[in-house]
Amino acid sequence: MSRKQFIESHGATCKNWQWSWSFVNHAEKYVIFGAWDKDTEGNTSLILSKEWKFGQKGNRLPGYGQSREHVRLIEESGYRLKTFPIIHSDEAKDAGGIGPEKIKSFIPELRDKKLIRVGDNWYASDGRLGYQLPQELDSEKRYVEGAAKSIEVNTYERNGDARNKCIKHHGHRCSVCNFDFKEFYGSIGDNFIEIHHIVPLSEIGREYVLDPIKDLIPVCPNCHAMIHRTWPALSVEQLREYI
Repeated sequence: MSRKQFIESHGATCKNWQWSWSFVNHAEKYVIFGAWDKDTEGNTSLILSKEWKFGQKGNRLPGYGQSREHVRLIEESGYRLKTFPIIHSDEAKDAGGIGPEKIKSFIPELRDKKLIRVGDNWYASDGRLGYQLPQELDSEKRYVEGAAKSIEVNTYERNGDARNKCIKHHGHRCSVCNFDFKEFYGSIGDNFIEIHHIVPLSEIGREYVLDPIKDLIPVCPNCHAMIHRTWPALSVEQLREYI
């Protein structure tokens, strides 16, 4: 069964079968989104982002407007949301990672989801975003749920010298909400702040050398937890805009 046959078997359609990743069934009032495996963590998938409005070369992506309209139907017109898993392939990308996303395969199974908006990102979820706090993760290895791989981070990330250099440059205020623990709690809050690793794990290789000024940033525990409530994690700028 092709993707088009699968979608049409559920009474849904789209504007263009080549570039659409969202589909609508007006008769039964529901929207179907393809959920890419690379944008899925557990039961939560990033299905639309404002950043997807334009391609890597600055060209306007034709599928964005349609998907934004489908999201509006869910948010404002009572349409339900369903997703099906898509396995992506990088075969059409060049050595620099530039090129279109290609579908390697898909799973012909619809799953009922709830739409959650965080800033300019929309997620299809079972109602629960990620809940594990950054400090609960192993400091040397990070594991992606459902994936048979681990990514090792250079131990310099754990070195107190990296933290100190980050704080010396950025200060102790939260980079998102501007909260300062010493101002609020007095001396007990002096020098207290968490450090967030802003380099995506997918970009970290075994020879990676961490830059404490460019790759680390101070955030309060609340903002740190909210950054990691989604997959992919929110950027500092995205969370700042949201609040």
